[in-house]
Amino acid sequence: MSRILTLLVVVLLLTTGVSVMAQDQTIAEIAAGNPDFSTLVGALDAAGLVDVLNGEGPFTVFAPTNEAFAALPEATLNYITSDPELLTRVLTYHVVSGEVMSADVTTMAAPSMEMTAPGADLIGSELNVVLHDAGVQVNGANVVMADIDASNGVIHAIDQVLIPPMELSEVDPLSVTGDIITAGSSTVFPLSEAVAEQFAAEGYSGSVTIDSIGTGAGFERFCVAGESDISNASAPISEEQIAQCVSINRLPIEFRVGTDALAVVVSAENDFVDSLTIEQLAAIYSGTAATWADVNPEWPAEAIQLFSPGTDSGTFTYFVEKIFDKDQEPIIAANPQMSEDDNTLVQGVEGSPYAIGYFGYAYYQANADLLRAVGIEGVEASAQSVDAGAYPLSRPLFIYSTASILQEKPQVADFLNYYLTNVDDLIVPVGYFPATENSLNLARLNLLASTSAGM
Repeated sequence: MSRILTLLVVVLLLTTGVSVMAQDQTIAEIAAGNPDFSTLVGALDAAGLVDVLNGEGPFTVFAPTNEAFAALPEATLNYITSDPELLTRVLTYHVVSGEVMSADVTTMAAPSMEMTAPGADLIGSELNVVLHDAGVQVNGANVVMADIDASNGVIHAIDQVLIPPMELSEVDPLSVTGDIITAGSSTVFPLSEAVAEQFAAEGYSGSVTIDSIGTGAGFERFCVAGESDISNASAPISEEQIAQCVSINRLPIEFRVGTDALAVVVSAENDFVDSLTIEQLAAIYSGTAATWADVNPEWPAEAIQLFSPGTDSGTFTYFVEKIFDKDQEPIIAANPQMSEDDNTLVQGVEGSPYAIGYFGYAYYQANADLLRAVGIEGVEASAQSVDAGAYPLSRPLFIYSTASILQEKPQVADFLNYYLTNVDDLIVPVGYFPATENSLNLARLNLLASTSAGM
């Protein structure tokens, strides 16, 4: 039986008369009786926290499933479980004093909860709770099973492990020696460039090479040629690319550094397109709509000029996934003008009122006097729409390295430390949006695990 089906059965039982039995149990007993929480129960036992959840409440537990723990890199999970103090911090971060039902979110004036859990020393930290179309999110994790009453509170199942605030040791750029080689996504390029420039301005005297060659070509250089220390990516690494990395003894580690809103743009001279639907974008980029009048009869009967990143670009991959359900054939058949250089795309689109293109939001922001961003499904890209998940074309941004590189080349570890410490201060001026708090804390934890002794 699938996990989702199991959870639905549990919820059905609890709503048809078994809830009294559940209320007679403690939260720890409910978790121990559900096979989806076996990893959590084992971790609670290792940290000596089972008695806390058997004690007097009320408190609410946001309980990660086994799948949530399995999604963590193995080295990171081992690092957490080998450090009792860190394990306790992580586990108590999932506990909130008082009963919090999912329905309560709609009435909460400020959708956040301070952490005052028993045994937790996390004063000042909080969980952000958001109600959205699909349900409830806690620090970006989806609540997949909610409102199971126990004798000492409420239990919710969530699909991610919540990572408490993580701080990295301070890096002094003046003391860092040795060169660093990065390559990959043209979208991540301006962000990495901004970090490298500040790193140098604060004293780093080495060289950071940043080649903007596209996500796919970046993974080729990182996983096949083994030439780069860091791979920039606007799409997650694929299973095939991981296998290529492993074949040259490189196990890639993912670091989420931000969020991009893919901008669909027209020339500033275009005065008729304000918003497009996903269906209209598909018609435009498949060639089904040859003229703007084919998209909307009120628009000019002028041929649409298509511009697109090249097939090696993570931006192209993401666009195809969202607009064509991963099928490249329609857009390839439409024969758009392609380039791996986003600046070339900017020049192409701004040169004609009948052109359209797409690329990372930073390139639109840098050329906002020449271009107009088009709303998608009536939603414009903004920090608010991206944070709320309302803008349909937002995506995560990553950098990748390996534990062996970080340990053999301490300058790379120091640069990543500096990157993850300062990225939120630099990302908005560049033109992108911060990663979720949980994603950035996980990236920092991944770095700590990758650079720890004995890895």
